[in-house]
Amino acid sequence: MPPRKLNVLVYTGTGSTVESVKHAIYSLRRLLSPNYAVIPITETVLLKEPWAPTCALLVFPGGADLGYCRVLNGEGNSIISQYVRRGGSYLGFCAGGYYGSKKCEFEVGNKPMEVVGSRELAFFPGTCRGGAFQGFQYHSENGARAVRVNVVKDAFKGSGLVPEVFTSYYNGGGVFVDAVDQNNDHEVLASYADDLDVEGGREKAALVYCKVGQGAAVLSGPHPEFAAANLSPHHDVAGYDDLITALKADDDARTSFLKACLAKLGLEVNQETSIVPSLSRLHLSSLSSSNVDDLLHAWEEIITKDEGEEYIKAENDTFHLQKPETMWSVTGLRESLPNNSSDQKSPDASEGMIDYTTIIKRIVTHENAWPEARATPYFNHNAFYSSLQEYRRSQSESDEWGDFLMYGEVVTSTNTLLEKNFKLLSKLPSGFTLAATTQVAGRGRGNNVWVSPAGSLIMSTVINHPAHIAPSRPIVFIQYLAAIAIVDAIKSYDRGYDEVPVKLKWPNDVYALDPRQPSSSPASYVKIGGILSNCSYSSGSYQIVLGIGINATNGRPTTSLDALLPSHLAPFRIEKLVAGILTRLETLYKTFVRRGFTRDLEDAYYTHWLHGRQVVNLEAEEGVKARIVGITRDWGMLRAEELGSGDRPTGKIWALQSDENSFDFFRGLVKRKI
Repeated sequence: MPPRKLNVLVYTGTGSTVESVKHAIYSLRRLLSPNYAVIPITETVLLKEPWAPTCALLVFPGGADLGYCRVLNGEGNSIISQYVRRGGSYLGFCAGGYYGSKKCEFEVGNKPMEVVGSRELAFFPGTCRGGAFQGFQYHSENGARAVRVNVVKDAFKGSGLVPEVFTSYYNGGGVFVDAVDQNNDHEVLASYADDLDVEGGREKAALVYCKVGQGAAVLSGPHPEFAAANLSPHHDVAGYDDLITALKADDDARTSFLKACLAKLGLEVNQETSIVPSLSRLHLSSLSSSNVDDLLHAWEEIITKDEGEEYIKAENDTFHLQKPETMWSVTGLRESLPNNSSDQKSPDASEGMIDYTTIIKRIVTHENAWPEARATPYFNHNAFYSSLQEYRRSQSESDEWGDFLMYGEVVTSTNTLLEKNFKLLSKLPSGFTLAATTQVAGRGRGNNVWVSPAGSLIMSTVINHPAHIAPSRPIVFIQYLAAIAIVDAIKSYDRGYDEVPVKLKWPNDVYALDPRQPSSSPASYVKIGGILSNCSYSSGSYQIVLGIGINATNGRPTTSLDALLPSHLAPFRIEKLVAGILTRLETLYKTFVRRGFTRDLEDAYYTHWLHGRQVVNLEAEEGVKARIVGITRDWGMLRAEELGSGDRPTGKIWALQSDENSFDFFRGLVKRKI
């Protein structure tokens, strides 16, 4: 079965502009979450990586299309064209619209800026001519304006509700003219309402839809992806305030139109536009509540006081320490309101793109009792600590990890909050865990984005690994221990859960049997989780922040643990699963420290992995065929034996490691002979 297409790729390489990329990513994540991962990519990825099989949409933002041509003409455009013709989707804004047309005409007669020439993609069988309105200047807002766009509603039958007209940001885009289309494979989606400064033909086409083989492309002259909330005032540009006001007043119509364009390209759009939730308080607690006071004592040298309030001003974030009794005071409640005047604002979607480092994170320290249910309605601390104690009774070496838990309903990223704030991280004991219900700025391996909506198990745990044992107990194996712990915790969750079909994909992903596949079809596995490990050094130890994300109860974007269960088994409870992972991980880690990555640990890993005897081609060796036989005992790399004619082993053994940026790690393997 071909892989599910869950990635929306936004080009960020040569030719693109930072502002256009930011607007595209913001709007697409808002409209497509949690169904897709919106990922920035460069020309290197387009040229070298196997991105097409998992790509639902390729987006080229605004910028300068000559830059696109310079790095992608020839091989790159051939790859893009083949992707679309085989059923893919392309969305081009402004420069991306010029780039997707058969011919580009820009500022003809204006010699310093004139660009005229054919384009290889040629999705639109005519010319994109611009600027449709005069005044464009590179890297400037001087030519920006709010333009009215008339929608061709008949073009959107079956694509949802669309407005008759909407207002869009415009800065240098073209009009689509002179199509030579004998097969009628293109249609106009919307037209400029105002008179143009170039010959725009009878239709004055602002956006066009083009059928391309089995796929399709939407090309746009204006910028319907630009939201007013993300535009900054430019007092030096006459009329710019009026531009922002006009866009803001018509934002709902603009959003509806953009949704319809995405739906027409075959994407599953979130009709309830995803609003970026406000960051919540972080609740610090302990199995024995009195131990919170001991931890705060260990933090004394990093705590500063300002007007009687306590803060930790770390490298990436500032944390405000609060007591539970202040949460429900008038002041505490006022700070929680979306539009308060304090330094801690609760951003929402209307505020656009947010710099989360400027927002003070509040830590409520629970020194006398666990957090009340009304403070953490989506995480029951009593259920977590009770499960922790229950699991410890069957795990003889598990007696510390999970003693300290910090939980936030909505956080930026559990890994970022720990790993990027070294001042705080250096004071945390092994097993300290930060858990969350929702992440708004989650991180994945390389540039990958792991979508983490409510219903995901999201946690990051600190492991202080002594430096003096690192040569014989390499840090790389800790991700394998975490992988084993996750699967063990799922399968030992309770009686009857041992048959839950979860597997491990090397090096650090969790996969599940796709429950949507008919039982008569070959087994097909989809990703439901991953592990992200970050490392730093402090006071004789490597401090590892081990992040774990699993689709526990939500079925998007792939499937969930709950969807794997037979009807007679109760759904997974995230609190219990977190406790199970922590106790199992602590036991495995202590065994590893004592004895190394033993044969028993290696066998436990192989029990769950997907790659037994899998045959792959080694691109670095001109497609040499090899069979995966395990992982190396020294640095945890993939072991593969070379195969000759008849798939017989040649005697050569390769050690392979991932480049950590590949969409398919088999395409990004770096080899050495052993």
